[in-house]
Amino acid sequence: MIGSPSRVFVADDHALFREGVKSLLAEESDIVVAGEAGSAKETLQRIRNEPFDILLLDISLPDGSGIDLLHQIRPHRPDLPILILSMHSEEQYAVSLLRAGANGYITKDAVPQQVVQAIRTLLQGRKYISQAVAHMLAEDVNGDRRPSHEHLSEREFQVFCKLAAGRSVGQIVGELFPSHKTV
Repeated sequence: MIGSPSRVFVADDHALFREGVKSLLAEESDIVVAGEAGSAKETLQRIRNEPFDILLLDISLPDGSGIDLLHQIRPHRPDLPILILSMHSEEQYAVSLLRAGANGYITKDAVPQQVVQAIRTLLQGRKYISQAVAHMLAEDVNGDRRPSHEHLSEREFQVFCKLAAGRSVGQIVGELFPSHKTV
């Protein structure tokens, strides 16, 4: 008897991208898209209340960042594999998001089979990193040659991402609750 397919949840604010992922995974007999959402709020609600085997998470959702969502999901689903899908290059975010609790990071310009490979890797209980991220980590072992943003704490990185997304200091204070001086 063959086991049931792994249940994937896709969180991305672009419906066309979600449809593309569903189309890609429809060709796989062992993986099925069992849920999707276009917002952080809906993603959090569904992940808390429904049994998914893996989350494909966009780093930029209209009502919250992927890093914020990681911090909200982990207390409820600490073992849920989370693969970050992002338009941002790996050099910008991959290592920081892996440190924040993601299990893998892949850019949206990856070839489709690479996405399937990343999903299967996470479902096997392993982390997924591209060759570029592996190279960055290997360089880090040889000395601290990381870009400046990789030296930030998780909280500093959250503020950095919100600033990069165009949020004002006041908006960040409202979302994260530090003081204006802290931001």
